[in-house]
Amino acid sequence: MSQPEPPFVLTRPDSWLSGVIFASPHSGCDYPDWFLKDTRLPVSTLRSSEDAFVDRLIAPASRYGAVTLASRVPRCIVDLNRGADEIDPVIVRGVPRHPLNQRTLAGLGVIPRVVSHGRVIHDAPMDRAEAERRIDRCWRPYHQALGALISEARTRFGQAILIDMHSMPHDSLTHLQGLRPDMVLGNRHGLSASARVSDAVCRAVEDGGWRIRRNSPFSGAYICSAYGRPAQNIHVVQLEIDRSLYMDERSITPRPDFDVFAARIEQVIARLASLTTDLSGGRIAAE
Repeated sequence: MSQPEPPFVLTRPDSWLSGVIFASPHSGCDYPDWFLKDTRLPVSTLRSSEDAFVDRLIAPASRYGAVTLASRVPRCIVDLNRGADEIDPVIVRGVPRHPLNQRTLAGLGVIPRVVSHGRVIHDAPMDRAEAERRIDRCWRPYHQALGALISEARTRFGQAILIDMHSMPHDSLTHLQGLRPDMVLGNRHGLSASARVSDAVCRAVEDGGWRIRRNSPFSGAYICSAYGRPAQNIHVVQLEIDRSLYMDERSITPRPDFDVFAARIEQVIARLASLTTDLSGGRIAAE
């Protein structure tokens, strides 16, 4: 098994201003030959599970004083927004059939069984050794890097603010009543980020001209729950963007006006890159 080393792109600014990190764990699109030989699906179908082009959207953050971390690994190989123990026994042999969460039961564990619309990735289960190789070579390095960045930010600035960037299929919003949001902020209903940090992110999005909703239909997954510790001034928000705003979801190609959308997102990023929490006064500010 070969995989680019490291399995992510980490970009630091010339001067890290306040401990803000923009991350994209689902935009990886490096599909190795060993994987493509072992799947029934074409790349065009596999890519339906990507948060395609989100890494491009967050790339300007380093110019404004924030760190970026983007996966190279496709989500259908290893899902970096799942726990390493969220292993689906239907796709991995030798895994105890212990009680599973709903994501894993649906085939969306750390080693996914399906991509969007329930399309099965592999014809047969894999050995547990193969699952562990993927986790060791892809999942662990990404989370070691992310954990180290959060620890460094906390030490240097007294705070860490992780904005975990994702994209959502437009169809995932069809069940909502009223005007659909353009973006959804998840903070585990306040468990992974303070109201002040969450409010600041929402204001930046709304001032950019978009509608935003909180915690529905996405409240944040593994990364929010594993790292968000507001009481320790470590804040993690998950920000989902409606894919139809910037890409053609069928062809997985940028819309003709992608650069216009990206420029608008850059203004939000510029505002959030220097987000600071005032520990003494409890005030949130963007410098």
